[in-house]
Amino acid sequence: MTSHVPTATTLSEIYTGDVIHGQERRWERLLAKFHEIYQRPAGFVSRSPGRVNIIGEHIDYMLYEVLPMAVTADLLIAVAVHPPEASSSISKIRIRNVNSSKFADREFPVSPTEDVAIDASVNEWSNYFKSGLRGALDLLRKKRDGDDLVPVGMDLLVDGTVPSGGGLSSSAAFVCASALAVMIANGEKTVDKTELVELAIVSERAVGVNSGGMDQSASVFSLRGSALYVSFQPTLHTRAVTFPATQPELAFLIAQTFVQADKHVTGPVNYNLRVVECTLAAEVLAKKLGLKKPLPKDAGPLGVSLRGLQDTYFEEVEGIDDNDKTSPEDFHKQLERLLQLGKENLTEQAGYTREEVASTLGITVDTLNERYTSRFPIRAERFLLRQRVEHVFSEALRVLDFMALLESPPADSQTLLKSLGSTLNASQQSCRDNYNCSCPELDELCQLALGAGAYGSRLTGAGWGGCSVHLVPLDKVDDVRGVWEREYYRKHFPDISDEKLQEAVVRDPVPLLQYFFRDIRKSLEARYFRRSSRDWVALVDGTNLAMGEEEGRRSDK
Repeated sequence: MTSHVPTATTLSEIYTGDVIHGQERRWERLLAKFHEIYQRPAGFVSRSPGRVNIIGEHIDYMLYEVLPMAVTADLLIAVAVHPPEASSSISKIRIRNVNSSKFADREFPVSPTEDVAIDASVNEWSNYFKSGLRGALDLLRKKRDGDDLVPVGMDLLVDGTVPSGGGLSSSAAFVCASALAVMIANGEKTVDKTELVELAIVSERAVGVNSGGMDQSASVFSLRGSALYVSFQPTLHTRAVTFPATQPELAFLIAQTFVQADKHVTGPVNYNLRVVECTLAAEVLAKKLGLKKPLPKDAGPLGVSLRGLQDTYFEEVEGIDDNDKTSPEDFHKQLERLLQLGKENLTEQAGYTREEVASTLGITVDTLNERYTSRFPIRAERFLLRQRVEHVFSEALRVLDFMALLESPPADSQTLLKSLGSTLNASQQSCRDNYNCSCPELDELCQLALGAGAYGSRLTGAGWGGCSVHLVPLDKVDDVRGVWEREYYRKHFPDISDEKLQEAVVRDPVPLLQYFFRDIRKSLEARYFRRSSRDWVALVDGTNLAMGEEEGRRSDK
């Protein structure tokens, strides 16, 4: 797998044949609109796909392995570069969205010496670009040590097809696409994939979300025709994973609930709270298990993780100095042991108050709040540590089980498909009951699919709305789609348009290689700019800008 963002020369290298013509029209509209707005052609286009997570929900930020893959839906950022003002070295960023009625035009300066200001307390769509900008400039300053970096100005136009709050990683892809665009605009000839992912993981947290690293990895590293196995210990590592041939042939369907689930909006009681609960669970379990060493500082959003707890526990108890070298079979046994220890030591089903957690950790409540809950707002009377631990350890086990089935499949296809499906179903049950991140609409879509012949169904992404993913035999795809249309979409959204209904279900998400493009389709160039030699660039990461929806809001327009 190449270490740099690769170059492509045609849209056919990005999109499959069934969508290529629609994408050509979309790109043409984007480039024409850019010229209309800024009165000059774009110099390059930054692109990034969204992703669907097949298995491994809410465990990447605890540094456990996950299995996502990229999808066709993506984000495009058309870019033109202009020099900073000569008198001040201050550059200007102008960013617009093709959906201008929903996302207001923004303009702001960029200083060569000061960080870009980001107000994480507001749900502002341009913050996602700013976070990528900030991370990219920080990296460029380090790479050009000793040389003053004067950032260029940029005119930007954004177009995205990844549904906002849909669980397909719109925010992470936007940040990645933004960071990549900034790096290319400021003179980088090649962009290292790992550097891009690592800066995007950290950068996205500036908008107010304690994100993990799965979404960024899937957007940057995914390859056409395969899923992506992502591990975070001891360092970020990915590898392509293919599904074995089966009879009947398998298909994946992605179904939208049309329930918006923006992580920024609901973070205090949902996503960010879960990160805090898992972090506190690691610290509390370490105390209850009598570990002598403090948990190691790691890449978890709050500095420690349940994976760090696992490594420390088995180092002290079994003398395993480097748990990264442990075999999958022994790692599986470790997780089973920790799952049992969590149940034995975290006995309060109703959860733990701040006072109880602080007492266990030997700190004051004020110190607890400052250390764990002050970074972003958190609203909780009790922390459900037992349930969160049960989900994380059991979900990590399910990822190992799923991977074992793919890499050493049983000879009988039915056995394989049923086993994969039951693993997905168990994940959904844990997300619903232990992590409390499902919702009635997700549960309904899953039950309808299973009743119509799906092998396995689960939510995908953060949950609380958004999308679901379903493993379906090819000969049952029409049955599953039919029951969803009749029993879910037509009932919940009686006025839904045919176009919206078509968008509701996506079949066979195809992992797409990330690119930056040069010389993208001379037909587009000739049609809009009448020039014989232009230097187009399409970059790797991006996502739909549809941010800022009200919590729980449904849309069927």
